[in-house]
Amino acid sequence: MRDAMNRLGGDSNKINPLVPVDLVIDHSVQVDVARSENAVQANMELEFQRNKERFGFLKWGSNAFNNMLVVPPGSGIVHQVNLEYLGRVVFNTNGVLYPDSVVGTDSHTTMIDGLGVAGWGVGGIEAEAAMLGQPMSMVLPGVVGFKLLGKLRSGVTATDLVLTVTQMLRKHGVVGKFVEFYGEGMSELPLADRATIANMSPEYGATMGFFPVDHVTLQYLKLTGRSDETVSMIESYLRANKMFVDYNEPQVERVYSSYLELNLEDVEPCVSGPKRPHDRVTLKEMKADWHACLNNKVGFKGFAVPKESQTKFAEFKFHETPAKLRHGDVVIAAITSCTNTSNPSVMLGAALVAKKACDLGLQVKPWIKTSLAPGSGVVTKYLQKSGLQPYLNQLGFNIVGYGCTTCIGNSGDINEAVASAITENDIVAAAVLSGNRNFEGRVHPLTRANYLASPPLVVAYALAGTVNIDFDTEPIGIAKDGKQIFFRDIWPSSEEIADVVQSSVLPDMFRETYNAITKGNPMWNSLSVPSGNLYAWDSTSTYIHEPPYFKGMSMSPPGSHGVKNAYCLLNFGDSITTDHISPAGSIHKDSPAARYLTERGVDRRDFNSYGSRRGNDEVMARGTFANIRIVNKFLNGEVGPKTIHVPSGEKLSVFDAANKYKSEGHDTIILAGAEYGSGSSRDWAAKGPMLLGVKAVIAKSFERIHRSNLVGMGIIPLCFKSGEDADTLGLTGHERYTIDLPSSVNEIRPGQDITVVTDNGKTFSCTLRFDTEVELAYFNHGGILQYAIRNLINAKH
Repeated sequence: MRDAMNRLGGDSNKINPLVPVDLVIDHSVQVDVARSENAVQANMELEFQRNKERFGFLKWGSNAFNNMLVVPPGSGIVHQVNLEYLGRVVFNTNGVLYPDSVVGTDSHTTMIDGLGVAGWGVGGIEAEAAMLGQPMSMVLPGVVGFKLLGKLRSGVTATDLVLTVTQMLRKHGVVGKFVEFYGEGMSELPLADRATIANMSPEYGATMGFFPVDHVTLQYLKLTGRSDETVSMIESYLRANKMFVDYNEPQVERVYSSYLELNLEDVEPCVSGPKRPHDRVTLKEMKADWHACLNNKVGFKGFAVPKESQTKFAEFKFHETPAKLRHGDVVIAAITSCTNTSNPSVMLGAALVAKKACDLGLQVKPWIKTSLAPGSGVVTKYLQKSGLQPYLNQLGFNIVGYGCTTCIGNSGDINEAVASAITENDIVAAAVLSGNRNFEGRVHPLTRANYLASPPLVVAYALAGTVNIDFDTEPIGIAKDGKQIFFRDIWPSSEEIADVVQSSVLPDMFRETYNAITKGNPMWNSLSVPSGNLYAWDSTSTYIHEPPYFKGMSMSPPGSHGVKNAYCLLNFGDSITTDHISPAGSIHKDSPAARYLTERGVDRRDFNSYGSRRGNDEVMARGTFANIRIVNKFLNGEVGPKTIHVPSGEKLSVFDAANKYKSEGHDTIILAGAEYGSGSSRDWAAKGPMLLGVKAVIAKSFERIHRSNLVGMGIIPLCFKSGEDADTLGLTGHERYTIDLPSSVNEIRPGQDITVVTDNGKTFSCTLRFDTEVELAYFNHGGILQYAIRNLINAKH
């Protein structure tokens, strides 16, 4: 949602949101068809078949509301569209100039900070309330100064840099803080590289990673088709208001809450994984790290594969051709995600790797699912202009669509023979992707090892066919003349990449792409939708369902309430992500959501994904805590979406256990470790637990957006005191929990200590994580949406 002053003009027959907004909607693409010249069209046709109801709902909304700009499906990823087209930097509204700002319902909205626009992600709950006129509140953040020096060495990519920065900032601790980048190294850092760093703010935990506007910003604005007049206005306004940084002038030392420093010359080629974005591994250490992961106990860096099983292989037939699969073999290689596909240097770098490989006669194994999903049509234009797209095609990296794919979990199925070989032999298969998240179960249910890498490295690992390789000493393949080919033989220099970028990325490409972006495509344009300002709910729909949040709601707020004798629904350790809480990927055939869909006549091939069905609360409640890799301490090491119903001792699906508690009249709570709710700004990770009857979450720490979402849904967030957690307090989760809160919200203070008592005599103190008075008001009303609606109704009277 753009700044509220941006009014796009009205229509008396349409609904005006209380806050005028620019609302841009993009869509993820499931990779059903890959390694095919017509993959884009084939995947788009399947998307429209599956998602006709959803798309119809969005198109209805674009007709019913003013100020709602819909970027039709198939156009790109919203963050890249924002960077290349929508971002204004400075608004000019009827002659009034003011800085651009934006919040978005995806955590990677922060990408726009690379352009000097203050922006960050919020939960959908908070955004919905904003459209109903509710202002946003936040605690004034600390600001971390991150000084950049020097210049990246030849062959080192922006992805290597961002993975290094992510590791440094996650270690430093920046959750809820702003990070501002500065220093002489900024003049050597292209804007696309800045956007890559800003994009991954959620992975290092910051509210935003900000790059002030300078000459590099102005050059990018011109490159992407903004007019000379607009760029001149931006520069003049920002200089006049002392918001422009000119590195040709002496720099004033800024004062920050804390400081970090990185010499860009020290950045090394690297990947991150196998389960978290901030677990960086340098390429030279990758093979040793992989073997350590096989040996280590199950955890973020371990798979606990017995020594005698580590060298085994699974034999299978791929289209009647004998093949073998080992631990670490790559089965998915995807150039994907807003983080990297907006960066011409790494995209054209990947294409140059492909060309060198093809010239030498190297090939990618045919059972590896390869794909290329650009974030906008501009990428296709410059890949074609460079003449390099055919080489990517030759290796199987055909364009499959424009939008989020593998990174969000829309990998699609892998070949059945490959899947069977993995499951029947318990192979730890690998995915390598140019994404920003690699949490367990997110990329694909069958890839337990998932590594984030630059697009050129994705191609290199696809060629090698395994992550169990030392690129310095082991060949990546055999040339057509029988000669061993090494990584260094196919890796382009920074100068080679810069030359191709200079000749292939042109301003007219951006103008042509975005002049046509809102015109849609034949499938979108032919989509018939009802008119009218009220949506007609279809009770039989398994995609769009009227949510229950306001059923039984009165004009009187329910007031403050504690929790009495609640059972623990789940007992977690550290780093439970929103993907664990509310997965966006495929719906498992044996899950409660699958059972619900089957009962309504939906064939398994049409289950689609949780992300595609998030307009149906019945599906999403059943999908809450349905991640197949989730680890619940109740299960003593067993992995999967089950829990123990404490009174009976039964092992049930989380949904069934929650329903059993509700039917018995019991509230529930969740115990968790550090970084609870990290990852996507997924509002269903709060809506789902609320629908399951969860009243409170007690954790060591929360990720910013998820804590806010919990508050928005009326769930009480509590933090253990420093140095304490469930284990140190001797809590097993089998206790019953009473959380005492004052009966009046006026007696509660943000951040105050709250006493928790268990039925076996334990008492401990927690910090109440309502961080502002406004959040206390939300809680008093039962949630932010109820608060906003009551205020709206009262204002009308």
